[in-house]
Amino acid sequence: MSRSVQLSSTLVEEGAAIAAIDNLPVSTGIIVVGGGQAGLSVGYHLKRLGVEDFLILDGEARIGDAWRKRWDSLKLFTPAAYDGLDGLPFPARGDATPSKDEMADYLETYARHFDLPVVLNARVTQMTRRDGRFALMAGGQRYEADKVIVAMSNYQVPKRPSFARELAPQIRQFDITTYRNPGQLAAGDVLIVGAANSGAEIAKDVASTHRVVLAGPKVNEVPGRYDSFVNQHIVIHILNRLVFPHIMSVNTPMGRRARPAMLKTAVPLIRVKSRDLDALGLRRVGRIAGARGGKPTLEDGTLLEVANVIWCTGFDNGLSWIDLPVRLDDGEPDHDRGVARTVDGLYFVGQHFLTSMASAMVNGVGRDAKRIATLAAE
Repeated sequence: MSRSVQLSSTLVEEGAAIAAIDNLPVSTGIIVVGGGQAGLSVGYHLKRLGVEDFLILDGEARIGDAWRKRWDSLKLFTPAAYDGLDGLPFPARGDATPSKDEMADYLETYARHFDLPVVLNARVTQMTRRDGRFALMAGGQRYEADKVIVAMSNYQVPKRPSFARELAPQIRQFDITTYRNPGQLAAGDVLIVGAANSGAEIAKDVASTHRVVLAGPKVNEVPGRYDSFVNQHIVIHILNRLVFPHIMSVNTPMGRRARPAMLKTAVPLIRVKSRDLDALGLRRVGRIAGARGGKPTLEDGTLLEVANVIWCTGFDNGLSWIDLPVRLDDGEPDHDRGVARTVDGLYFVGQHFLTSMASAMVNGVGRDAKRIATLAAE
């Protein structure tokens, strides 16, 4: 018989270690997969509902590391007034723009403040079901639970095209999770593949020290300047309080019509716009079609002479470890507002447009988290 773990965050690691020594699975009522903003928000609401028998499994060594591992200059798009989770405001002036490290530290503080039972270094590698219970392998340990809430965004595993391995070994290659700052780059031109928000932000970061070639079609952009008075004091508030959570939602005809396209198209440029990129003097080219002679090539066969490539070509949702009949069409798990259609007791939170445009945003994930936590607690 499996042994239950005492679910205080100060005792989770000790309890898991005892189970590992005894070669027993760690058994609990609910497992939350992911210790980022979605998972911590679910944990907060489970506690508010009086649920004590749950664990949050996170693959990182420290809460917030998914943010810390992004490029050094990264800042959030939303002001601090919209960067707090339920129950704990973000500790900054409302109109301040937090850095990625400040966001990471906030998440760590949040977990500590609410004494959430997070198990670190527990990346889930497989989930099956047997005898009516879920069985998960994570960090070399087996876990069992009656219900599972997958609290992860779509942005888990960075994509690179298959021909990336055909580039010459002397070309340094990075992606959104491995690029930190221009100091990593070799002398010579930098090819950034992907012209959406991440590619645009990184292009601005790199252009001060290197010549940049930005590849990919132009992306739509949010009107107006990001730092304008109208945007900062009116538009941002309308979008975050009304448009994203309520109008662009599965509860409205407009939201339901727009949702399929929004799941497939790039988010419009928010902070760094086309005119900002033009002012940097970088070179714009079309789609990268492949590699020839160790060099990246355009669709017309033009070879690009570059010393570095940064792939900003999107993410895989990283859910291949779910060994259950859950379809992953177009990268999205098969669910109805976060409830798995084909597997009882399985839920999702944090996915892009789970129920609205706000579902994957820090300020919007709480609404989905509260609803799913309530369903799982029944």
